[in-house]
Amino acid sequence: MAPTTAPWAGDDDDTVEELHEEDEATDAPDFDDPIISDLHMKSKQVDMSRFAPISAASYFSQALEVDSPSRDIVFRAYYTPSNLTGNLEQLTGKSQRGSVLVCHHGAGSAGTTFACLAKSVHELSGAELGVLAFDARGHGKTKTQPEEAERVLSFENLQHDFVALLKQVYPVSADAPGFILLGHSMGASPVMSAAPLLQQEGYKIVGVVVLDVVEGTAVEALPLMKNILSQRPTKFGSVEEAIQWHISSGAVRNLESAKISVPSLLVPLPNRAEGAQDVIWRTDLMATAPYWEEWYKNLSSEFLAARAAKLLVLAGQERLDRELMVGQMQGKFQLEVLPDVGHYLHEDKPEKLAAIIVDFWKRNTTTLILPPKIGSRPSAQSVKMVGEE
Repeated sequence: MAPTTAPWAGDDDDTVEELHEEDEATDAPDFDDPIISDLHMKSKQVDMSRFAPISAASYFSQALEVDSPSRDIVFRAYYTPSNLTGNLEQLTGKSQRGSVLVCHHGAGSAGTTFACLAKSVHELSGAELGVLAFDARGHGKTKTQPEEAERVLSFENLQHDFVALLKQVYPVSADAPGFILLGHSMGASPVMSAAPLLQQEGYKIVGVVVLDVVEGTAVEALPLMKNILSQRPTKFGSVEEAIQWHISSGAVRNLESAKISVPSLLVPLPNRAEGAQDVIWRTDLMATAPYWEEWYKNLSSEFLAARAAKLLVLAGQERLDRELMVGQMQGKFQLEVLPDVGHYLHEDKPEKLAAIIVDFWKRNTTTLILPPKIGSRPSAQSVKMVGEE
């Protein structure tokens, strides 16, 4: 079944993101702005209208519903095509050119977390690099049958879901564009493990990108996670209040991005009073604890073994485990460290990350013409794709 378009606003009553009219995006926050500064000082009344949600419609070209009968799941996806690829009606049955950045979010997040990055990537690439992001099971607007299955966030489910999504959107591997597979935090491991499976079926993997997760440090931090989660609010009085909390706590440092992504993380409080706007988290992260270790197991080895160009982007100080340190010394992957960002680095500084990704994409899709040997004619073997193995 081919993907179908989904409306941006008002498609149902049980989601929060679409309870608000579309609005124009604002600039990223200036922390010298008195209103934003008030959030940190907690000393003055804040104008909550500054935190009104905005639609992702200005950041992606299309909102899609991708029905995967083999997985009993309907994915919500967000798509901006390459100008070499085409819109939804061209996704099936026709040969695709160009490249698409496919993004898998982390635990408790959603596809809209990549909205600002998608817009920047599309613009910086001259519209030649498309972007496909989606909500994983148990997140955002993705729905499973039975409903209880959304809570089974095992590594195996995430991996098979990711492969199924891409095969549903691009059913013929020979006609599919080249993929750059990107995973943030929880999303990194299913993406890395899916790469060879997709290659076995003829899909072209141009490169793989991991955002702010390293196996060794992630596993070491797991014992602290329950304490960290217990310190989060369990509910908010409104979506605006939730956006305010994300900015004031530093969870997201870009107001524009938070106004797009945070509503996808929430649902109305069950049985809330008429006229009330209370919301709770869409995903119960504490309930995912049984899967935490398997999300990160073998991530470093799978990343290094990928038969494609490799990019690792970390926030703040360089934090490599031993396996990645050895790999870096051997020149097996590109490492970038972004300063002044948090864990959601793709939201905090989307333009800077987009520049890194677009440069990575260009270097690994540029045709390299090798000079012929003296006394010989040029042959087809003189041309190869940089980064291909």
